[in-house]
Amino acid sequence: MELSEFVSRVANALKEVGIPHFVTGSLATIAYGEPRMTIDVDLVAALETANLNRFLVFFPEPDFYVSRVAAEEAIRHYGQFNIIHIPTGLKLDVFIPAQTEFNRSRLNRCRPVPLGKGEPVLVASPEDAIIKKLEYFRQGGSEKHLRDIAGVLKTQGSKIDFNYIQDWVVRLGLQTQWQQASNP
Repeated sequence: MELSEFVSRVANALKEVGIPHFVTGSLATIAYGEPRMTIDVDLVAALETANLNRFLVFFPEPDFYVSRVAAEEAIRHYGQFNIIHIPTGLKLDVFIPAQTEFNRSRLNRCRPVPLGKGEPVLVASPEDAIIKKLEYFRQGGSEKHLRDIAGVLKTQGSKIDFNYIQDWVVRLGLQTQWQQASNP
C-alpha cells in the first residue's frame, strides 16, 4: 500500500461513516507547495464515541493497528491517536478537533485535492495549512514549518487569501511567527 492509498482509505472510511475530516500538516503544505519527504500524515476528524465502532471496522487486524483506548481518550480530550498499516509501517495521526471557531472555519474551508493515483481527498485550505504551521512553529521552533509555509506562498502566490491569514494571525497571537514566515 502506498501512502496516498492509505490516506484515501482512511478518508473514505470517514466519509462512509459521515465524519467531517480533512488532511492537514506536512501533507497539506506539500499538496499546495513544494514536495519534500514526510514520514507522517496528519488528519483532523470530528469523530465521536457514537461513531467510533463504525469507523474502526474499516481497519481490521492483522493488517492494521488502532488502539481503541487511545481513540476513546483522544475523543474525550481532543487529542490524537494513530492508525498504523502493519505490512508497510505507514502511520496516520488522527486529531480530534476542539470545538473552536478556528476549527469550525477549517472544516468549512477544506477542499478536495488529488493525492497520488486515487480520488481526491479533503485537505485543509492553503491558508489554514499556513496558520497551523505557524502554530507548530511557535510550539517547537522547527525551521521545517517555515520552509513549508514558504513553499505554499511561493507556489500559490496571488491565490492566497492574505486577509484571512492576517485575521487569524491576530486572533491567535501569531504575529511574530507570521512576520518570520512572510519575510524570510
